[in-house]
Amino acid sequence: MDTSDRVADERPALTAPGGADRLLLHSCCAPCAGDVMNEITRSNIDYEILFYNPNIHPVREYELRKDENKRYAEKLGVPFTDLDYDTDNWYARVEGLEWEPERGARCTVCFDMRFERSALYAVEHGYPVFTSTLGTSRWKDLDQINECGVRAAARHDGLSYWTHNWRKKGGAQRMVEISKDEEFYQQEYCGCVYSLRDTNAHRVSRGRPRIRIGEQFYGRE
Repeated sequence: MDTSDRVADERPALTAPGGADRLLLHSCCAPCAGDVMNEITRSNIDYEILFYNPNIHPVREYELRKDENKRYAEKLGVPFTDLDYDTDNWYARVEGLEWEPERGARCTVCFDMRFERSALYAVEHGYPVFTSTLGTSRWKDLDQINECGVRAAARHDGLSYWTHNWRKKGGAQRMVEISKDEEFYQQEYCGCVYSLRDTNAHRVSRGRPRIRIGEQFYGRE
């Protein structure tokens, strides 16, 4: 099934909050974004991709994730904006939370930072709604993400955060299928230096090799 087939399927079109016909989509990576982008595209909602992820470490990983996401945006004809890779600001925000577990307080601070900037960009560019691909992954706490998104939107009059569950109605499976079709880069950890540290420690404890950045791709042997 190619992209045009997926976009032209028979599922009901989505309706954004308030019936908005344009929105800002904060994206974390191509695998999480692929089906979300297709869903929004087939629903005839005008949108822009905002890539703001200063948490991603190291810079090579950041560039890989960004370039894969940008490649698919160009394929669908969707505008793609890459904001500052302001890692110093991110490290300052999470200071003292270095040993928090995945889905803990550090993740909340990280989501808050990324969504606050996304909300500001949405307001500056006239988007009444924004949402994110972050909740697509089953490794993430969807309630935690939605709370951060709603909190960021509440800072601005007239802006709302779309809490749609992109995993449901086959979304999780389509995410994998699209990633394999497109041979997206397959990251093996959440993204930040601390998740890389903890994932490697977990792998080593089970006799597995450490993560090798830039080598795993969906659909490739």
